[in-house]
Amino acid sequence: METEDLTFWLSWCIEEYAAAKNILSVEIADTFEKKGVLSYLTDNADILHTQGKNYILDSIDDYMKNHS
Repeated sequence: METEDLTFWLSWCIEEYAAAKNILSVEIADTFEKKGVLSYLTDNADILHTQGKNYILDSIDDYMKNHS
């Protein structure tokens, strides 16, 4: 995935997750960085970006539960 596309992808994930959880985006970005979610999303971007929003958000929840 191109750098610009990856940046958009990560931003989209942060914004959508923040909206779903009703938490500020800046807080989600910080949490994602601390818990390794950004790396998870980067490493799996090619597969995850083809999935629906709910699947992606659920996969983030699953990742955080299993890597806390």
